[in-house]
Amino acid sequence: MAAPEPVVAGRFGPYGGRYVPETLMPGLIELEAAFAAAWDDPAFRAELDALRRDYGGRPTPLFRARRFGEVHGGGAEVWLKREDLNHTGAHKINNSLGQALLARRMGKRRVVAETGAGQHGVATAAACALLGLECVVHMGEVDMARQSPNVERMRLLGARVSPVGNGSRTLKDATSEAIRDWVANVGTTHYILGSTVGPHPYPTIVRELQAVIGDEARAQFLAATGRLPGTVVACVGGGSNALGIFSGFLADADVALVGVEAGGSAAGHSAALGRGAPGILHGTYSYLLQDDDGQVVEAHSVAAGLDYPGVGPQHGHLKDTGRAVYEEVDDREALAAFHALSRLEGIIPALESSHALAWVARRQTRPPALTEPILVNLSGRGDKDLGDRQLEPAGGNP
Repeated sequence: MAAPEPVVAGRFGPYGGRYVPETLMPGLIELEAAFAAAWDDPAFRAELDALRRDYGGRPTPLFRARRFGEVHGGGAEVWLKREDLNHTGAHKINNSLGQALLARRMGKRRVVAETGAGQHGVATAAACALLGLECVVHMGEVDMARQSPNVERMRLLGARVSPVGNGSRTLKDATSEAIRDWVANVGTTHYILGSTVGPHPYPTIVRELQAVIGDEARAQFLAATGRLPGTVVACVGGGSNALGIFSGFLADADVALVGVEAGGSAAGHSAALGRGAPGILHGTYSYLLQDDDGQVVEAHSVAAGLDYPGVGPQHGHLKDTGRAVYEEVDDREALAAFHALSRLEGIIPALESSHALAWVARRQTRPPALTEPILVNLSGRGDKDLGDRQLEPAGGNP
């Protein structure tokens, strides 16, 4: 079930748009037309579907986390959409495969990408290796250090990982560097942006490529339970995994949609929707963290993939209209959920996904309880995080 299109192309209420240098406008217009033509082409869709199935491993399963629900969900019925079982370990491959196919169709043999947690970089490197495309991934030096296993995976897959040493040396700066690269090489290069952020048409392209999550989850949930979930929960950084699963339920008014941002720690946070204000970042108008002078504030999260000061424009519209609710979970809670799911279900979640799990655990102990059954998008697996923060949560074993 596709998400409703904005009334004005590239806009979700007041959010979205194209705030870019003139040199990028022809490339964005070309990309918009190319994606529209490809999405309407049965041959393109058939090739993408075949790769999703035979290469990516779709459909990903739906799993009831009984022990987690009993111990940390107040006995609630908690289900997981297992995007961690995709090839390369996260939902990111859904977008990278589609955009790599689009790059080849456009005759662009060079691809650039940004990455924080490294999962988008790995997925893009894999897709480029599969299709014979040159791949350059821009990654902040801080993220390279804390996500070193993914750096090695990208290099093994043939990508060049370009360190970004300016600013906070995390995802925001990697995105800025990838955009600069694209501006300089737009004639020969396609930028595979990894989330539902950036200038139009990227928020729409990435959402459509990730909507397969929600389409599958809706059908699987109905088949398994005979009903729809009461609440759908996903972590939110840029917002692609959340919009991916939300898209399947946007038209179902009785299904609550909950996005969970990174509340961080004393070092800072990444809660753009909860504590930010509308502004312009990386070519789009949406909520972002900024000071009184409109300068972007450095973000923080224990999860590298949530360490971004902005959020996709459609999330801003969903917040303002009340169709989705956005709350936050701090680093400590996310780490506790990371350990809990590992020990109770034998599933090691990504620290990003752990924020959604932690919110479920917290809300089931505070009134009002969540509407059951609860569906959580487990957007990625956590082996990438093991060299980063192997911290024992307070309280020991669950």
